[in-house]
Amino acid sequence: VEDSFLAALADGGFQVGALAREYIPNGHMIDALDDEIALTQTESLLQQKDVVVFEGAFCTANLFVRADILVKDGNRLDLIEVKSKSYDETKDAGLINSKGEIASTWKPYVMDVAFQRYVLSQACPQFQVHAWLMLPDKNAACPTAGLNQKFEIVTDKDDGRLRVVNVTPLRDAEREHPMLTRIDVNALCDQIELDSLGVDLGPDDFAERVDWLASHYEQDEKIVTSIGSHCKDCEYHASLEDREAGLKCGFRECWQQALGWSDTDFDDPTILELWDFRKKDALLADKRAKLVDVTEQDIRPQPDARPGLSRKERQWLQVEKVQARDDSTWIDTAGLRREVDSWNYPLHFIDFETSRVAIPFHRNRRPYEMVAFQFSHHVMDQDGNVQHKTEFLDTEPTSFPNFEFVRQLRTALKKDQGSVFCYSSHENSTLSAIQRQLQNSELTEVSDRDELINFIQAFQEEEMIDLFKLVKRYYYSPQMKGSNSLKAVLPALLNESELLKQKYAQPIYGAEDGIPSLNFEDKTWIKFEDGQVVDPYQQLPNLFADVSNRELERLSELSDGGAAMIAYAKLQSERLSPEERQEIKAALLRYCELDTLAMVMMCEAWIDAIHST
Repeated sequence: VEDSFLAALADGGFQVGALAREYIPNGHMIDALDDEIALTQTESLLQQKDVVVFEGAFCTANLFVRADILVKDGNRLDLIEVKSKSYDETKDAGLINSKGEIASTWKPYVMDVAFQRYVLSQACPQFQVHAWLMLPDKNAACPTAGLNQKFEIVTDKDDGRLRVVNVTPLRDAEREHPMLTRIDVNALCDQIELDSLGVDLGPDDFAERVDWLASHYEQDEKIVTSIGSHCKDCEYHASLEDREAGLKCGFRECWQQALGWSDTDFDDPTILELWDFRKKDALLADKRAKLVDVTEQDIRPQPDARPGLSRKERQWLQVEKVQARDDSTWIDTAGLRREVDSWNYPLHFIDFETSRVAIPFHRNRRPYEMVAFQFSHHVMDQDGNVQHKTEFLDTEPTSFPNFEFVRQLRTALKKDQGSVFCYSSHENSTLSAIQRQLQNSELTEVSDRDELINFIQAFQEEEMIDLFKLVKRYYYSPQMKGSNSLKAVLPALLNESELLKQKYAQPIYGAEDGIPSLNFEDKTWIKFEDGQVVDPYQQLPNLFADVSNRELERLSELSDGGAAMIAYAKLQSERLSPEERQEIKAALLRYCELDTLAMVMMCEAWIDAIHST
């Protein structure tokens, strides 16, 4: 990701590292980028009997590490690796699973610190090295508001590096109630060094594997690994734009080497696109990588008890359409008619934007606790009249928005008994998280606590209609390429629905006599390029003025919460200019409004298809 500031904001690791250093006082930071200078500075500091070193450098043979935190006490070195992954002592059981092994989710983190300990032990045999992980404590309550923003990410004007600036010193209460916890992983590092690693390629012994990897790296010799389902998330998957600019694609290199493919082979759909298919690795091992290579026996499609397509039937439908070169849309109008007939008007469409960060923005909140800061709400009546009815956005620094969020949602939805729509389970899980927060709150803090809890419970008992589930059962377009996300479904619907093309090709959205909108005026949503409808999301201005839409997509994948989460984090800075703050807030409102409008469009297209049958 080119905009490393936003990437760092999404990850949270920079700020967690800075907070960790605040908890261990009197440390010496090794700022030098030059390896030799950093090694010399570290060696000099270690001459002291007791010392704390941040980013200390260590080297032996062809191995080099920078340690997050090193505490020297006589001949003992405590090696502390700081990570932004949270730790819950009630669930993580010392990073061990029920079999007494290092849990798979924790093994990469322990491997990391085990390698560092190995290098330090080789470089400094006169010391006893003890390994620790320092992690956000899922059960620690933030003692003050604004702790997150005490650690501001900035770009150094001289060398372009990202740094964290401690804007204001930590208070005594913040030091006395730490948000991070230290986990002793020394025995786990012993286990990794002594046990077989269970790898498929290369040496199985830890020390031998380190040497093997280091020699390949030193000689710039590629390690040829097996292709598999993991390739879908390859970080070296270059786009057409990248390749046309002369950049290399690691994904293509691996697949060409493993399968003997030419460039044209990549034009064909692969099994990586096959939705929810769990035998990808077996087919790839058999060098059957394209959807045209998949047989009915591989999937064995059979219906289940529910209406519409089963999971395997949907998979086979996707394969069949590729093999028959059939780009037509499949829609179960009879099944959708049964669903539509059960809806109560007016129809309500809601979408939430939320955030989870390692260091909380608000007092008494915990690491990665749910923060619901925005919703959008569209309404459609039985005559097909659409309106962007209400919205909520609270991004003010230090303001915990969740309870006001529920109050405003209750006000928006309590007027009638109309059906409420969402897309996927996010809205339900958000409300469940807020309900737990309310149950853990005192009446003195939230005077209407019980009323809000009752609203959430009653609301969830009515059960929102999940359009994501309806897509999976009743609708498929080859344009979606196996994805059922709203942003994949919307362009497909717009390209096939004559109703949507005619209706939204006019500047009626936000027009005086058109569809009421809270953020748009005279907006035309349907625009064409090369005979295809332009994705409406691409018509919106960038959420951040200096970041391209392509970079935003990468950031959204990185943060697992979308660009909106990153925008919320940026808006928590009290040093943001009023102009930039207003610009980002306006962009957030437009993005969220389009999310609920997309659901409206989906239902409009389906209802029209039913009536046209």
